[in-house]
Amino acid sequence: MASQPNDNDDSGGPWQLSEEGCHVALTHSHLDPSAVMNLVRSPSAGAIVLFAGTTRDNFAGKPVKQLQYTAYRPRALRTMLGIARAVRAEHALRGVALVHRLGVVPVGEESILVAVSAPHRQAAWRAGEEALERCKDSVEVWKREEFEGDEGGVWRANRDGAVGEKVSE
Repeated sequence: MASQPNDNDDSGGPWQLSEEGCHVALTHSHLDPSAVMNLVRSPSAGAIVLFAGTTRDNFAGKPVKQLQYTAYRPRALRTMLGIARAVRAEHALRGVALVHRLGVVPVGEESILVAVSAPHRQAAWRAGEEALERCKDSVEVWKREEFEGDEGGVWRANRDGAVGEKVSE
């Protein structure tokens, strides 16, 4: 049975849902790759794949100062858990962990960690990428790219290359 998110919790998180073999979380804290890998570690898994999405210093030729993430937390957690369940079943995984950071994420720091474990590496490689793509496609998380100088910021869906809308301060 999954634990339930507290919709009125403004503590900064982490907000999380877990069930056998699946763990998802949203947090304002720095992400810990070792801790996330430990969530999927299993004696029957011969492979653990970890993807760490980091803030890069540019987008479309513009210098990026930082990213800022926001989410509709209750729905985002349920969507993430659904992705974890589906990917785990489709690839016979031992574990799936999806952890997304919210708030300001400076250049060079991680905004998402995806960890999967499987008996063999091929399933782990495929499942890790699939889980990430499903997260980017459907999880209720939005990002604001804040540019250096007078460029301001752009809110966009959390998808690679998606067109954003310029936000005036």
